Amino acid sequence: MVEFRQFVPTDLNRFAKCNLDPFTETYDIGFYLQYYSNWPSLFQVAVDNNGNILGYIMGKTESSPDYFKHSEHYLPWHAHITALTVAPEARRLGIGRILSEKLEAGAEKADAWFVDLFVRKSNETAIKLYENMGYKVYRVVKDYYGDNPNDPKAHGEDAYDMRKPCKRDATLKHIRDNGRNHVVQPEDVF
Repeated sequence: MVEFRQFVPTDLNRFAKCNLDPFTETYDIGFYLQYYSNWPSLFQVAVDNNGNILGYIMGKTESSPDYFKHSEHYLPWHAHITALTVAPEARRLGIGRILSEKLEAGAEKADAWFVDLFVRKSNETAIKLYENMGYKVYRVVKDYYGDNPNDPKAHGEDAYDMRKPCKRDATLKHIRDNGRNHVVQPEDVF
């Protein structure tokens, strides 16, 4: 049986299985605690009967600063998935989907326009999961990731900026059907 609950700081000591995946971005302790402090309802964990962390999602709500308002890259109030990961032995059990749905419910509660995330172009499993959940590629961010686990000689790896509309965006103003054809540079992304 899997329990879903809000993250608590002592969970950091049990992230190892999840964070060993080369597709999972890891952060320093202060970064995790900042999310816990600022957006506790958007930081959820999946825990087994023995207290092991099987997965987690870490997110936030934000918008671009006002001085960015006239830029084509301006982001209105939205929720962002900073990290979603599931331990290898717990994959394909629906844990990633449930964690995402919990964050999406928080986004709706916060009256966000959409939920977005960045995913490596090579992470086909995650891309398929997100597409099956209703996310669409909004744009490609060139060399968003500073490393490339598939090619250590490469300068970096492109990311898909994927979005799923919330109820507030009934006209799908912030979603694109042809996002794979819309390429931007990392400095264009707030």
